[in-house]
Amino acid sequence: MDTLFKTIALVGKYESAVACGSLSRLNAWLTRAGYRVLVTPETVGLCGAGEAQLATIAEMGEQADLVIVLGGDGTMLHVARHLAGFEVPMIGVNQGRLGFLADVPIDTMLPTLAKMLAGEAQIEERILLDCRVEDHDAVVLQTHAFNDVVVSKGAQGRLIEFEVYIDGQFVYSQRADGLVVATPTGSTAYALSAGGPILHPTLAAVVLAPICPHTLSARPIAVGSQFEIEINLIHAADARVHFDGQDHGDLAVGQRVIIRRAPKSVRLLHPVDHNYYDTLRQKLHWGEKL
Repeated sequence: MDTLFKTIALVGKYESAVACGSLSRLNAWLTRAGYRVLVTPETVGLCGAGEAQLATIAEMGEQADLVIVLGGDGTMLHVARHLAGFEVPMIGVNQGRLGFLADVPIDTMLPTLAKMLAGEAQIEERILLDCRVEDHDAVVLQTHAFNDVVVSKGAQGRLIEFEVYIDGQFVYSQRADGLVVATPTGSTAYALSAGGPILHPTLAAVVLAPICPHTLSARPIAVGSQFEIEINLIHAADARVHFDGQDHGDLAVGQRVIIRRAPKSVRLLHPVDHNYYDTLRQKLHWGEKL
């Protein structure tokens, strides 16, 4: 058995049996190779455990040398947010659609992973966001975001009004459908649809992209990663804040969303021949060389 990794955690797509066949096959393969394998209780409920040991996501963060996620980018986001602070390397096996994060093809899973477990892999550090919602001096919600934080109008569909400060300096007030604050990882998601730029995933920066602003001169901006972004809700009939499209909370006038770079990063492992620009060409249907 290779000494780079001794304990490997497996996580399948939440409440989905789609990944069960591949997960069971990978579990058996790793066990035969002598690795200690951990799986979540939710995975066992759907797929069984084989010879793997039960562990919560938090226990995986404490005990695992590596986490392999079988699913899509949404599953990767979910696991990354819940492993925040542990800096356990993650590998994504793509059983979803886009595969920006989960980039190991399911049809070559075992030979690709064999090389990666033997050390033939690229490691990539990506920034994570610490987020909280404050009501005066009280913290009413606190979480992490790997892709983006979105402050937006709610069910009533009316424009909201907010102010943005960066490092205590006033940037602008805006009436809009909302604002996306995206990491480089999230720059190819909602922020891209809102007209934001694509940031290379290793950049230490974030994008602020207004969503359908009332002022047509409002444009996305990028700022360095040593920041504190404050979004104050000034007027809204109905507003919400979303974290990676997975967690959300209602926002009331007078509340503010505070966003900082988390002290620890997300660590991703890619195959040794991984090329981010190849991924962009494939996923965004860019042209090849003429």
